[in-house]
Amino acid sequence: MSQLPDYVASATPNPKENRAPWLTTTAATYAGIMLWFVFWMGVPSGGTLLPDGSQTLAAGALSQGLLFAIISVIIAAFICYTCFYHVPGMLGMKTGLPLYIVGTSTYGVTGGFILPGFLMGCLQFGWLAVNGYGAGGGLGGIIHGVPFDQVPWITHVSIGVVWAVIAAFIGLKGIKYVGMVASYMPIIPIVALLYLFVCTVTGVFSFSPQQAVEAGIAAAAAEEPARTITAVGLYEKGILGSLAGQLGVLSLICANIVGFFATAGAAGCDMGSNNKDRNAIIFAGLVGIAGATIFTGVIALIAIAGAQGSGTIPDTALNPYACLDKIMGSSIGSTFVFLLALAAFPSACFSSLIAANSFKTTLPKVNPFVSCGIGTAVACILIVTTLAGQLAGVFGFIGASFGPVCGAMMADYLLSGKKWAGPREGFNLAGWISWGVGFLVGGLPILGILADVIPCPPVSAFVVGLVLYYALAKMGLESKKLDMPQRIDL
Repeated sequence: MSQLPDYVASATPNPKENRAPWLTTTAATYAGIMLWFVFWMGVPSGGTLLPDGSQTLAAGALSQGLLFAIISVIIAAFICYTCFYHVPGMLGMKTGLPLYIVGTSTYGVTGGFILPGFLMGCLQFGWLAVNGYGAGGGLGGIIHGVPFDQVPWITHVSIGVVWAVIAAFIGLKGIKYVGMVASYMPIIPIVALLYLFVCTVTGVFSFSPQQAVEAGIAAAAAEEPARTITAVGLYEKGILGSLAGQLGVLSLICANIVGFFATAGAAGCDMGSNNKDRNAIIFAGLVGIAGATIFTGVIALIAIAGAQGSGTIPDTALNPYACLDKIMGSSIGSTFVFLLALAAFPSACFSSLIAANSFKTTLPKVNPFVSCGIGTAVACILIVTTLAGQLAGVFGFIGASFGPVCGAMMADYLLSGKKWAGPREGFNLAGWISWGVGFLVGGLPILGILADVIPCPPVSAFVVGLVLYYALAKMGLESKKLDMPQRIDL
């Protein structure tokens, strides 16, 4: 016991009798994340929108046609479930412990404090800031009747700060409170997306990928060079029906969706520790992750293809959220813009919940209201300075950071007979080396290095983490296991 640091020695597993139904906790919370408009508004473009919402790429994710884009979204959804959520969720359910304790098997009790422990918690306050900033722009735009980027600064940041503070408080209270919020809010984006589908579905039969590609190329040529975006792969060249073009679109869509989901997947430990059995983990993932991702992503694609096909929006418009007033009409569209901003609240609560769990675990002797209060204050600073609105590369960086984490955890899980191996001494070299190499593989394309060589960086980072951890463990580079008397194994 003396070998264990305080944050591990004081960790208490969540007993089975305290666990709640999967539908109102894990599934509802994840569905709230994937129904967030900030996620699905970027699916048709592959997440490559310019800051003002315009688009210079040739049809984005739709350059190979609607059907191929839909298939790519389905593949990405199951990658999120299978590679990034299932193992963390199972480990959380079996141990009753959060990610920051379970991760000590992969990274050691000293290394695990840093990754995925404390760093994961800090990162969530960045997400909280992004969420608050987005809500401030959406709600502020309705109040003043102006576009997102024209909302007066004082209105924008005031709403964002209040939003972040309330979400942080609910997240600090725990999963049951977040689940209560998430149980009803997803109804709003579900209704909005269904209405969007009804308004646009008939137009998909007139959608022309070739026409959209040509319009995108023309728009890119008219843009100033400094504002032209270059994407990974060959899809932006409009190579319709080619293997290279299809692989480019698949990589684009998977990188965007998986990058967005990566930290939430690793946090499956925290979610799973509140569920009772294996079936709860499986069904929560299939409904809240795979199901919600497919639902939102597919409708977003249909909405853009249908609206372009009917001539409702220009062939270069790829952001369904920004086009709601054109597709639905000014009055109804504005109403849904407002409601969708409100519906983003569960995502803010989820980020706060993960951050609170991180600090409660890694800093057990510090009052969580103090540690989380400091984190929330930092989030508010990011909102007030508008730094929270700088989203370029965010999803790619997150995918590069947590792709190898989830890969290494899967390898550790399989090597241990599909159970938690327990905490390991110091820094576990197998985990840290696999993470370092995986992070480089996932991060270099963000910097424009080997961008045409490394396919779908977040998934590549996952594969590197998985394979390298397995190989290094077999070479004997795992550190010594430590006894943890309070652990449980379901």
